[in-house]
Order: sequence, then structure tokens, then C-alpha cells
Amino acid sequence: TGVSLRYMMEFGSRPTERNLLLSAQFLQKELPIRIARRALELESLPFGLSRKPAILKVRDWYLDSFRDIRYFPEVRNRNDELAFTQMIKMIKVRHNNVVPTMALGVQQLKNEQYRTRKIPTAFDEIHEFLDRFYMSRIGIRMLIGQHVALHDPDPEPGVIGLINTELSPIQVAQAASEDARSICLREYGSAPEIDIYGDPTFTFPYVSSHLHLMLFELVKNSLRAVQERYMNSDKDVPPVRIIVADGAEDVTIKVSDEGGGIPRSGLPRIFTYLYSTAKNPPDMDCPSEGVTMAGYGYGLPISRLYARYFGGDLQIISMEGYGTDAYLHLSRLGDSEEPLP
Repeated sequence: TGVSLRYMMEFGSRPTERNLLLSAQFLQKELPIRIARRALELESLPFGLSRKPAILKVRDWYLDSFRDIRYFPEVRNRNDELAFTQMIKMIKVRHNNVVPTMALGVQQLKNEQYRTRKIPTAFDEIHEFLDRFYMSRIGIRMLIGQHVALHDPDPEPGVIGLINTELSPIQVAQAASEDARSICLREYGSAPEIDIYGDPTFTFPYVSSHLHLMLFELVKNSLRAVQERYMNSDKDVPPVRIIVADGAEDVTIKVSDEGGGIPRSGLPRIFTYLYSTAKNPPDMDCPSEGVTMAGYGYGLPISRLYARYFGGDLQIISMEGYGTDAYLHLSRLGDSEEPLP
């Protein structure tokens, strides 16, 4: 059963005992369905991917979580509901490292294929699976996160669970830019400036952690492109520009850089999970070093899923030899259903 952003907002605006109970009862039915579908898919992946140790580990997390929810007694009163909430909180933590662990499994497969020189053309199948898998994961984490957050005894004004009803995209852009610049500084010793344009008073309802994640990713990519292009040049380094526009249907955020762009032949690949432009991707065996500047090749495809989750999208338009514009479209009506894989 899909849920819309608007429904989550309206339902969560009155976190009464009865509503929290209804929410827990819904999750007790809904989560095992979503988790079981992913667990089944994990067992039937092509090219022997299902047998890779990292993928087996993820499958076991899903099976454990499925059992935890299915064996939990029916939620009937406040105490049941509180115990249930603690349990799904634990499940969310258990699944924290799913993305890097899946990445490791795919990487293991890729290395093996390179060694045997068999690069299967049908990697599309794996790509479609990963899109479904990560989209479903965003949904599961959103439902759990929203339910858990409604228990916050002292929510910030205008915040309903994970949804900020008065989110300022300019403020999120500033925070994401600072985070991305500090990583760029750490990695290269300097970082291009970032200019942000738009109405600072404009707000709309959205999940601030989702928006931060997407903008952070786009700005980080732009900073890296500009930094690497101008590293040994004595020319002035052009700033990265972020423009926020509020339309009747969409809020659109453009992240624009003069980092040299992407060749047109490379554009289709930037949304696949098997491609990164970084020279040496981070060592996949210990994916807990915090956020590196580049390497998994997962930032863009996952950001696009976050955008699509609430009816938006992400488009990348590039001029090779000049730079790249990323357009992040966010639906401001909030009544698109979750896209259920």
C-alpha cells in the first residue's frame, strides 16, 4: 500500500495515542510485505550475485527483520505500540549499512567478471533490481522513521515526524553546500565558492534529510569537477551556482558548474550503479569511513530515487568542455503516491 507525503502530513499532524496505534497496526501489516518481497528478490539475482557473501549478509538482515515483525504479538494497546516502535527502530539501525554492503556485493561480481573477461551485457537486469531494491528501502525507512519521529515529545514547530512543513530550500542548500565544501577542502586543500540564488523566505513541505542528501550529492559532484579542472590552472575558479525556483507544481533546484562537463557518451552511465568517474573508489571492504568525496558511483542514481519517491525527478544536462547543470524537480503538491516497486 503506497502512502503519499500529504497523507503522512495530515495523519501525523495529530499524533494521538489512537493514531499512533493505527500507524503501528498499519506498519505491522505493511512492513513484512515490503521486506519479504526484497528478501525473495535477493535470493534470485542473475550472474550468481545472490551467492556473494555481501549479498547473503543483506538477505539475512532482511530475513531477521521479517521474523522480528511477524513474531511480534498483535499491537493492541499503548504498551504494545511502544514496544513495537522500539523494535522497528532497531530494525532501521540493523539496515543502516545496506547500501555500501550491496555495493560491495556488486563490486565483487564486477571484479570477478573483469578477471574472467566476461562483462555481461545483461547488467541492466541488476540495475533494474537495484533501482527497485533501493526505492523500496527508501520507503521502508521513511515509514519507520516517520512513525518513530511522531513519538518525539517536543517536536520543532512546523515539523511533523520527518516532514518539515515549512522547509526552506535555500537553508537546506546552504547547509548541504557547507558540508560538501568541507569535504572538498579536506580532500583537495581548497574548494570553489558556492553562490545560492532564490527567495530566502520561500518554504514548502518536504523531508529535509532527503533534500539535504540530494543537494549534498549534486554540490559535491560539482565541486569535484571544478576543483579537478582548475587544480593546476592560474585562471579564476568559477563558483558553483545553486538556483531555487518555486513553480505552481514543482520546486526546482538547479546546481550549475563549469567543471568541464561529461561526454555525451558517458551520460547514460551516470545513473547506473556500476560506474564511477572517481579514479580509485574507496576500499569497499570497510565502508564506514564516513562520506568520501567520490567512489561508489551510487550518489546520482540514489539521489534520483529520493527525488522520484515523492513524485519529483533529477535530470543532468551537460555541455562537454564547459560544465554540467543538474535539475532537481520536487513535487510541491505532495499527493503523489509512493512509487512501489
